[in-house]
Order: sequence, then C-alpha cells, then structure tokens
Amino acid sequence: MNVDGKEDGEKDGGMSGYRPIIHGIGLCVALAACWLLLSGYFQILLLALGAGSVAFCVWIAMRMDLLDHEGVPLQITWAALRYFPWLMWEIVKANIDVAKRVIDPALPIAPSLFDAPVSQKTDLGQALYANSITLTPGTVAVDLDHGVIRVHALHDDAADGVLDGEMDARVRAVEGPG
Repeated sequence: MNVDGKEDGEKDGGMSGYRPIIHGIGLCVALAACWLLLSGYFQILLLALGAGSVAFCVWIAMRMDLLDHEGVPLQITWAALRYFPWLMWEIVKANIDVAKRVIDPALPIAPSLFDAPVSQKTDLGQALYANSITLTPGTVAVDLDHGVIRVHALHDDAADGVLDGEMDARVRAVEGPG
C-alpha cells in the first residue's frame, strides 16, 4: 500500500490487469517495428542508434506515466489489425469518388454538416472513430461531444456512408467491451 491507499503499481481509475512492464514491452516492440519499417536500414550502427532511440522514448513514456491502457492500447491490437485493412479500402474508394467529383462537373457536390451518433464508450474508441471519418476523403470530423460527432461531408453519399453505421460498428468492435 502506498500513501494514496492503493496497492503499489495500481493507477488511478482502478484498471484491472494494468501491468506497466507489459505495456512498456509492447511500446518497445511497436516503436522498434515502426522504426525498422520506416527506415529500412539494417547496418549495425543504425540498428544501435534505433535501439537507443526506442529505449529513450520508452524511458520518457515511463517518466511521464503514459504506460497504461490508453497510452499503449495493447487490448485492441488484434482487432485493430483486422480493422485497418477495411479502413484502407474505404479510403481508396472515397479517394476515387472525390477524384471523380473533382474531374466531372456533372457529379454533384453539396457540402453538408450533420450530427452522427457515436456508440464508443472510451476516449480511445471515440478518437479512433473521429480520425477514421477524417481520414476518409469527402468527410471531416469537426466536433465530438456527448455521444454525437459533427461531420462535414462533401456530398450526400459521403454523409450516408457515415450515417449507415458500418464504420461506427467496426470501431466499436475494435474498442471491445468498455
């Protein structure tokens, strides 16, 4: 027990299963994989510098007390790996649609601002949903407030794509029970 009356290692919010070592290792693996994928270099000196950079970033995250279920969301890893290919395909389809509307003046462009319901319970899920809307060309998440997200759409079909609820349901599946 510490002075706050909590067990040692327990953080505010009463997260069950919180393990800073697991989150630290997860962050280390994610940063190392990202560094390797983005750099593509495999010389000893550069690998050592990359490892030093990863270790420094993990140390900073530990000092800032960011190694928790939101700072390093390990619980969504597998669901997110299933979600991102679907999101990439939606982005490609929306890009093609927006390009067609820019090239062909006969296709309607009717900007609208509307509110869409948000079913995610956690801040992480809501942020993932808002960012997914914004990443999809033709739509931009403008505001998020109390279970409603305000969205700007380039045309009615883009608005219908948000309002049909498929993206919301997929993000809720990534978020998991919350």
